[in-house]
Amino acid sequence: MLLKLERGFDKFANIIGAITAVAMVLMILNVFYDVIMRYFFRTGSIAMQEMEWHLFSVIILLGIAYTLKEDGHVRVDLVYDRLSSKKKAMINMVGSILFILPIAILVGISSIDNAVEAFRSMEQSGDPGGLPYRWIVKSLIPLSFFLLIITTIGFFIKNLNIYKGYKDFDDNFIKNEIDSLKCDLEEHKFHVVNIDGKEDKGDNK
Repeated sequence: MLLKLERGFDKFANIIGAITAVAMVLMILNVFYDVIMRYFFRTGSIAMQEMEWHLFSVIILLGIAYTLKEDGHVRVDLVYDRLSSKKKAMINMVGSILFILPIAILVGISSIDNAVEAFRSMEQSGDPGGLPYRWIVKSLIPLSFFLLIITTIGFFIKNLNIYKGYKDFDDNFIKNEIDSLKCDLEEHKFHVVNIDGKEDKGDNK
């Protein structure tokens, strides 16, 4: 049951990651367009320039939730890396409850009024030719932290599965093992047995 819940939360986070990836591509194309227009044609658009940080806001705000699913947030791992999988899972669960959830709930709720006010006043850019509907960007602030709450629950369930032994090896461990085996094969540490039954050492070329 818990494993199914984990997969469900992972799929939800992957959708967020896909949206973030699309926003990243659009931002790159936007910046490319602005650079070409500015330096080759000596012209430009204020709206397109503002679109850059609008898309950047989408990437950052939505990327918070997806990054947690991938366990990619920056932290100091001086002690954490040396712990067992169960101890890591316990630290992650405690951290989710004591730190991530309270902050996400606080920021998510407190930013709703700001987004509502921007919508009511139909806030737009103060520059001539700028983008309207700035409330859309501001509404992403509470939305992103509510999405973070959802992915935090999935992150908690994932670590609970590891702690209970439902998942003996986490993804990072498997990746590290695969990389280690590849290095061993490249260094010819294993013997190769030919089909005729003769043993051939990997060091021989």
